[in-house]
Amino acid sequence: MKGFVLAVALFTATLSFANDAIVDSHSYAAKDYSHLLGMKGFTDRALNLHFGLYRGYVKNTNRLLNELNGKRLFGTPQYNELKRRLGWEFNGMRLHEYYFENLGGKEPINVDGPLYKAIVKKFGNFDAWKEDFIASGGIRGIGWVILMKDPRSDALVNSWIDEHATGLFAGGRPLLVMDMFEHAYLPDYDTDRSKYMEAFFDNIDWSVVEKRFMQTDITPVSEK
Repeated sequence: MKGFVLAVALFTATLSFANDAIVDSHSYAAKDYSHLLGMKGFTDRALNLHFGLYRGYVKNTNRLLNELNGKRLFGTPQYNELKRRLGWEFNGMRLHEYYFENLGGKEPINVDGPLYKAIVKKFGNFDAWKEDFIASGGIRGIGWVILMKDPRSDALVNSWIDEHATGLFAGGRPLLVMDMFEHAYLPDYDTDRSKYMEAFFDNIDWSVVEKRFMQTDITPVSEK
């Protein structure tokens, strides 16, 4: 019975912040990615659905920050649950931003650029890297595939992230981000993830990925 009461309390606490006003002056604003509409391989319906889900992550991140900043809940089950949820919602917000910002391109990767050369150095050739990246996208589950750079060693790795957090490399810099949650591909490709990934590769904005690779600070490329 005590377990049931605790579960109800946690569920109520999670819902309680839904109608609170946002008072944090540093709250996040959802970015506009409507320029991606009309992108080949992605229907406008699927993109608008995806944009709406992204805005939900932004909204929930702000709500959680507001709830945590507005009340002293230290040591309570509500505080612990809100803290755990905050990282999940924030990562969902930020990874979607990386994802949308590395889409919309029409040109292939610059074979004379430093990113291409780094990929070849690490993986032997570009096709071997791509094969590994796509194989990562075939892992059963929901999450993300990320070409990650370790700024301390300049090493590159294709990583699989379960949901929004498990497997995320501490200090790693996301260069190319591909959403592998079902909402990213089901509307247009049903369960055929390979066709979705083909469409993804057809629309990579390699100029954004290259800028991320060359960054020496933590300012998002989109804000420069």
